[in-house]
Amino acid sequence: MDLVPTPSQTVGPFFHFELTTGEHCIKCIAGPQIQGERVWLTCRVLDGEGAPLNDAMLEIWQADANGKYNHPDDLQPKTVQPSWVGFGRLATGEDGSCEFETIKPGRVGHNVLQAPHLNVAVFARGMLKQLYTRIYFAGDPANPEDPIFALVPGERRGTLMAQPDPARNGHWHFDVHLQGEQETVFFDV
Repeated sequence: MDLVPTPSQTVGPFFHFELTTGEHCIKCIAGPQIQGERVWLTCRVLDGEGAPLNDAMLEIWQADANGKYNHPDDLQPKTVQPSWVGFGRLATGEDGSCEFETIKPGRVGHNVLQAPHLNVAVFARGMLKQLYTRIYFAGDPANPEDPIFALVPGERRGTLMAQPDPARNGHWHFDVHLQGEQETVFFDV
């Protein structure tokens, strides 16, 4: 009997069938009643050659403007704002991008404060596990004090920075490069 190899296949993106539609699609992380600096964040996912991925999915978790997560593991003696969720999930469109509406998070931490940031999980075809990264805000004076940010080599820190849109107040852009010279820094969690 001759063994014939089967064709290889990439993984997914099966999440488009259910996780990015209806109630599972969460664009507005912070509704209008939530206090804080309003932010519209456009994220774009690119492959190793710089081509946009139109079938990726991003999940974002973040603290509120006071630096408190809406999660039972956040034991800080702060109160979470009523109706604060702190979670968003979107699929990328044909141009590889999606836009979240949120607020700029406060600094989090117990003994050492971290700079305002968003935690991001990236799901895309061909990946068996999601990738984790962070989004920091370019120019924030707390960035140099962040202990996690300090672990990243200086020449790679720019891959974690959202850049402000000079034409639109409150709008920021962040590119996720999955591979290549501009590859985004990803963290083992």
